[in-house]
Amino acid sequence: MREIVSAGVREQRAALARGEVSAVELIEATLRGIDASDLNAFSTVRHERALAEAAQCDAERATGANPGPLHGIPIAIKEELDVAGAVTTYGTRANHRPATQDSEVVRRLRAAGAVIVGKTAMPEFGQWPFTESTTHGVTRNPWDRARSTGGSSGGSAAAVAAGLVPVAIGGDGGGSIRIPAACCGLFGLKTQRGRVTTAPHEHLWWALGVVGPLTRTVSDSALVNDVIRGSMPGDRFRAPEPVMSFAAAAAGPATGLRIGYSTASPVPLVTPDPQHVRAVLETAELLESLGHTVFEIDPGLPDPTPAFLPQFFGGVRAEAELVDDPARLERRTRETVALGAWARRPVIEWAIRRGAALARRADRLFTGCDLLLTPTIAIRPPLVGMLDGTGTVRAMRRSIPMIAYTGMWNVTGHPAASIPSGVGADGLPLAVQLVGPSGGETTILTLAAQLEAARPLSFPF
Repeated sequence: MREIVSAGVREQRAALARGEVSAVELIEATLRGIDASDLNAFSTVRHERALAEAAQCDAERATGANPGPLHGIPIAIKEELDVAGAVTTYGTRANHRPATQDSEVVRRLRAAGAVIVGKTAMPEFGQWPFTESTTHGVTRNPWDRARSTGGSSGGSAAAVAAGLVPVAIGGDGGGSIRIPAACCGLFGLKTQRGRVTTAPHEHLWWALGVVGPLTRTVSDSALVNDVIRGSMPGDRFRAPEPVMSFAAAAAGPATGLRIGYSTASPVPLVTPDPQHVRAVLETAELLESLGHTVFEIDPGLPDPTPAFLPQFFGGVRAEAELVDDPARLERRTRETVALGAWARRPVIEWAIRRGAALARRADRLFTGCDLLLTPTIAIRPPLVGMLDGTGTVRAMRRSIPMIAYTGMWNVTGHPAASIPSGVGADGLPLAVQLVGPSGGETTILTLAAQLEAARPLSFPF
């Protein structure tokens, strides 16, 4: 049973279809694994409700009904998304009222047959690329429990990397899917802005945030993204339909692409770890051997911080205003809210326009190449405790090396993914980032699947 629980979506689907395991048996084993874990990946576990949902899946399968693509599959949800009956905490203890309805992404997952087993830990309001909070404590990396999972979707990443669930939903407002994917050896795609709805909310951190899965494989990510993608009438941002399904892209051949690579940080004074530079160069060599044209480029894009910060502060302030008991917010969060008092609507709208101008410059970059290859993070996964004793300014300084390569693409809205690229000398995963043009998720998925096949990552636990 352990092999099935720690398998991917496609393997679990096959086992359920063959009758090797029932949905109830799979969910029971999943819940036992979650309960036994010492990673602090989950903040809420839905024991009774998940088993009831699994029993319903078994009943539906017994009638001969055509199951959805995620029928009976256990999935975890990041704390910032509404799950009916559970408190949407945003990683804080300042909320206590359960949500009355599922967010649209969760509704789509359920419609596809998924069983929601719990909610995953995050730093308060997802402010930091380290999953640590006074509410839930520290989430630990299954590769090395002394190391960070990254963040803010660190609980989701730990759960998938440890094989507790095959997929967990995260959110990415500055790298919060890609950074924990890099730290934990997963595939994490930040889709084009507006590709996945943020309903019932008009936006997630204004123009910065998107919702998406963390998985062990490219094909599982493509399958889940196909389930959840699509906009709603109330969404501020919308993306045109892709040229093909994501699943078809992940299964398709990658031939003759032009790949530009750069290890230069978009943020001044950030120097990438030599292991990350080597990972980019070795990936470039591998891509060339696979028949692609690979060359070094200078992206020539300015520091995105002026467009990022107003939306960061504005996003945190907006979420903090909605909590049930503001006095129970972390001291550091209350400081963030105070420091961001200047990030009012006119300033935020200016920042969004500045990001749109950056996006146009980035689009010109992609006239000369099909994809851009960079490091995902600048430093190795740090020791836990990065937020201990810090205020907002110090926490931001510690965050910069983690978001230096990712934040740009939240500002511009372009799709980007973190892809495993082996294991470093410290025994922790290495990763690289692939960035695509507007609407370029299908190209990213096709190439990422080719890289995964040529350089698979084995999990040693």
